[in-house]
Amino acid sequence: MKPAAFDYVVPTTVPEAVAVLGAARGKAQVLAGGQSLILDMRLHRVRPGLVVDINRIAELDRMGTDGTTLRVGALVRHGVFESAQSVPGPLGALFARAVVNIAHPPIRSRGTMAGSFAWAHPASEWCAVGTALDAGIELRSLEGGRTVAARDYFHGPHRTARRADELLTAVRFPLLGYDTGVGFLEHRRTHFCFAQVAVAATLTVRDGVIAEARIGLANCADRPVRARAAEQSLLGVEARTPVDGYRLPDRHPFVRAGRISAAQDAAPVAEPYADVEYKRQAVAVLVARTLRQAARDQRSRVAGPEGGHA
Repeated sequence: MKPAAFDYVVPTTVPEAVAVLGAARGKAQVLAGGQSLILDMRLHRVRPGLVVDINRIAELDRMGTDGTTLRVGALVRHGVFESAQSVPGPLGALFARAVVNIAHPPIRSRGTMAGSFAWAHPASEWCAVGTALDAGIELRSLEGGRTVAARDYFHGPHRTARRADELLTAVRFPLLGYDTGVGFLEHRRTHFCFAQVAVAATLTVRDGVIAEARIGLANCADRPVRARAAEQSLLGVEARTPVDGYRLPDRHPFVRAGRISAAQDAAPVAEPYADVEYKRQAVAVLVARTLRQAARDQRSRVAGPEGGHA
């Protein structure tokens, strides 16, 4: 199936791009990687009158830190994050664990992280990570720029706080200290399916107890979810050495957090191959396993050479 007819422009600066979007009166779509947009156009799920191709705006293809925050420009591709060394510290490790779950190498070489935030699919790995870390989404229009926190950005499937005249220019993440461990796991029916459930987690341990826990859930509601009830259950808990076996004891704090997240944080929507109860069970199991992964990561990080400089 071919897309409906559309006009096409290729701005070379951000001001030029936002001017075009402002004049389009809500009838334009932005093309970066195009891995989702082109399919939606071919299936006639969207019929833009104008496609604004931002791939020649050099300033959007940049990534950098200011010491406390990582800023990822709108044209930085998924594949950049396959190396944990692309981003300093534990945040780079978290990105590397998440990104390998996104489609397959050709998609990752072209698709963009910011595009995932613009498309806002409930099963998006990046959106789960952004929600866990309360990332900031930078938006620009003719009226100026603003940054929307992830907790306020997602409104539902493919619905966000971004207005039609705004360009998503970057996503900002807080850098993570070396006393923080990270984990990311997901469950899906086949390798090429969207995640039925995905979990991103970080654990910060100080003086032997959990000082901070962050858990983001994907495809556990109509938008990415921060599992705040589960996080709260972990604060002040002794950071016991994770069990090395496949199963955690039923009374382990991570198992309890998984059950809490399934019962209180998740609001799963049934799918053809996963009803609500199935997904709640998957949430409970996956949260516990992801927290175990984060705890092991934290333990190895603090014991390693970099941890000595934390």
